[in-house]
Amino acid sequence: MSNAELAVALLQACQQRGVMLATAESCTGGMIIAALTDIAGSSAVVDRGFITYSYEAKMEMLGVSAATLEAHGAVSRETVLEMAAGALAHSRAGLSLAVTGIAGPSGGSPEKPVGLVWFGLALAGRPVIAERQLFGHKGREFIRHETVRYALQLGLRALGED
Repeated sequence: MSNAELAVALLQACQQRGVMLATAESCTGGMIIAALTDIAGSSAVVDRGFITYSYEAKMEMLGVSAATLEAHGAVSRETVLEMAAGALAHSRAGLSLAVTGIAGPSGGSPEKPVGLVWFGLALAGRPVIAERQLFGHKGREFIRHETVRYALQLGLRALGED
């Protein structure tokens, strides 16, 4: 399935369940919310998208703690869990998708290489989950595209639509 087809499927799954959706994006800079809002009628289930590229944006818009960012960095399990929970808490959504990663071409390290992306998902009434993916050093465009794909698939899985 293409990203556009995945976006349609996720919107339909949300609509069938009466669930509003929000995103919290760092490395994708709004590409997930754009994929969703490119589809006519998406306003029925899309509440908002938070583009939180900086530490300050993550703290101010999502409530990510300074201590978490200081201890673990922006690209971490701990941060993405707080991003997903924050997107849910600061919206009318019942489902939130969060991403933070290193799209490159620079910025990687041995511990956090280019292509590392953390995904967070919060579904009202359930524990927030995080998943880690390594997309490899295959170029910024590839990493960001695959991050959108994986996030949409994660949302579908959470709603039982995989």
